[in-house]
Amino acid sequence: MPVHRTPLTPRFGELDPYNHVNHAAYVAYFEAARCVALDEIGMSLSDLSDTGFQIVVTSLEVKFREPATARDCLIVETWIDEMKRVSSVWKQQILRDSDNRLLVSAELTLGVCDAYGKPTRPPADLNASLAQLMQE
Repeated sequence: MPVHRTPLTPRFGELDPYNHVNHAAYVAYFEAARCVALDEIGMSLSDLSDTGFQIVVTSLEVKFREPATARDCLIVETWIDEMKRVSSVWKQQILRDSDNRLLVSAELTLGVCDAYGKPTRPPADLNASLAQLMQE
């Protein structure tokens, strides 16, 4: 069961000529949902940056199954699948709220960098906070 759920509705500017959500918009939806999930566990990206750390995407794989349209209400589900020493593997999926159909899924690897962009081991308190988003 995914840990975090973020509702969203596609906007007109995110549609392609076929009235489908453009493929690039899904990446932005995933990013927004990760930011909301981090905010809700007390780890906003700006607060994290103030402590000298950054969470960065190092790998992203997206699988498109069915299109969403402007009339769809969507749910982005977000969870951490695996925690490693210096990175974490996140999974996300976008469902149509009306029928709970899986439309798009993603797997990401995120790493931690210092304020200068150099990869670094995350502090223990950061990993403890991220553990709140681990899949149960």
